[in-house]
Amino acid sequence: MAQAVLSLWPEARYAIGPPIEDGFYYDFDIGRPFLPEDLAAIERKMRGIIAQDQPFVREEVKLPDALELFKDQPYKVEILEGISESSEEGVEGEVVSLYRNPRKGARDGEGYVDLCRGPHLPSTGAIPAFKLLRTSGAYWRGDEHRPMLQRIYGTAWFTQEELDAYLHRLEEAQRRDHRRLGVELDLFSFPPELGGGLSVWHPKGGTVRRVMEEYSRKVHERSGYEFVYSPHVARSLLWETSGHLDWYADSMYPPMELDEQKYYVKPMSCPFHTLIYRSRLRSYRELPLRLFEFGAVYRYERSGVLHGLMRARGFTQDDAHIFVTEEQVVPELRSLLGFVTRMLRDFGFDTFEAKLSTRDPEKSVGTDEGWDLATDALRQALEAEGIPYVVNERDAAFYGPKIDIDIRDALGRAWQLSTLQVDFNFPERFDLSYVTADNERKRPWMIHRALFGSVERFFGIMLEHYAGAFPTWLAPVQVAVIPIADRHQAYGEHVAEALTDAGLRVETDASDETLGNRIRKAQGSKVPYMLVVGDREAEAGTVATRARSGDKRNDVALETFVAEVAAEVARRSAPALTDV
Repeated sequence: MAQAVLSLWPEARYAIGPPIEDGFYYDFDIGRPFLPEDLAAIERKMRGIIAQDQPFVREEVKLPDALELFKDQPYKVEILEGISESSEEGVEGEVVSLYRNPRKGARDGEGYVDLCRGPHLPSTGAIPAFKLLRTSGAYWRGDEHRPMLQRIYGTAWFTQEELDAYLHRLEEAQRRDHRRLGVELDLFSFPPELGGGLSVWHPKGGTVRRVMEEYSRKVHERSGYEFVYSPHVARSLLWETSGHLDWYADSMYPPMELDEQKYYVKPMSCPFHTLIYRSRLRSYRELPLRLFEFGAVYRYERSGVLHGLMRARGFTQDDAHIFVTEEQVVPELRSLLGFVTRMLRDFGFDTFEAKLSTRDPEKSVGTDEGWDLATDALRQALEAEGIPYVVNERDAAFYGPKIDIDIRDALGRAWQLSTLQVDFNFPERFDLSYVTADNERKRPWMIHRALFGSVERFFGIMLEHYAGAFPTWLAPVQVAVIPIADRHQAYGEHVAEALTDAGLRVETDASDETLGNRIRKAQGSKVPYMLVVGDREAEAGTVATRARSGDKRNDVALETFVAEVAAEVARRSAPALTDV
């Protein structure tokens, strides 16, 4: 692709082009945005390059030679200079790899050349199926103070059939985009008056959120958690003690000056829960101590990465912090993993993968011994629970290693959700202790745990997973009652009252619109059940049901229908994904 761009715009400056999941991108500077017709021209040029079956030839050159080769490409020069600065070999001793695509019959040294670690296919002819997808603006190095480049996204597959299947999945993903569904189903919005990354929840979205949170609270209460609350702001002293101002300041909102002191809005709740633990002397008999809060937090995400509810600046974490003895760490982690997977299954997810993130020595606090103990505890818990995992080297938080649990949605996409972090640094920094059975003071360990990750992001993932057709127990409106004519409205209200008395969420549509329009409106709102009532139903005390799945039943006794839906809600059963 880069070769095609450079042949069409010889003066273009090209930056980086890494592989990403299901594709690749490359950043260019051609002095203007790419147009749709540009992508078509680039694709045609790429197909010509593939037809020429150009070989990929690897070369290794000394860094000074590479700098000379790319002297007219400032972004490549910056990359090479970065290699030079980090090299222990010195500029003269450092070697970098290039790949060259000579056309058949070309002389040595001719053809398109680029920096790349490799490896590559043997030749361009071995690329059977590809497609350029879209363009977007992207700041160089992700820094809004650097030049804005133009990014082209593409994808490549082993067969045309696989490419076609992938493009179909993309179309389906667009249909399920939570930002579009949020507007169509009247769930939430992002008014510009609030600023980027900040949302308001409408009544229907608020209903789903309330049901999620109430169920979560109930499960936590049964599992021995105690509920706490903490403020939205705190003095800088708290964030200095926790280490956030040393390691996390770039993701925090700027401070407010009040009473000659600096206050920060909280990016996370863990320091507050630490203070709750420290509020009095604790005994070993109190451990594990499990504190839980739905805590609103605020993080300054760059505007270029904001993405609806999935990447926001203000959101709510289902934050738990568990204080344990060293002997309790592994059993508690095992219990936590089981707790997390059981609850995610209740929301309709049953495929789990995990990532174990280890220490980055340059961005962490604490001793090697403590990190080794914590990392081994997480590994033991994963293996004991039989959850498959990969190791993410040097990707842990600054205060301890962590496990991230990924789920897969209806389209097979992986989403990172729950996080479990072992922390021995906060107890040290806040001087936490408990009294042992021998009446000695000892330092507890601390486990950070967010099950949803954030309520907003989990809601967005569920919205896309179900394409807006939430399971009945979560649906904002579970039953729509539709009287056929005005004279049936009284019976419709009687039906709605019986459903409401059973704890179900009901809407009655007795508007002047035609029956067909009212049915289509309920279908568009993805209501699980529609009840159409007329003379026959009013006389017999029955309902005619239309399920979201398409099933229809006539002459169903009202009491029978109420009992069936109430039982479905109690089971928290998810719809078959073919129904959505």
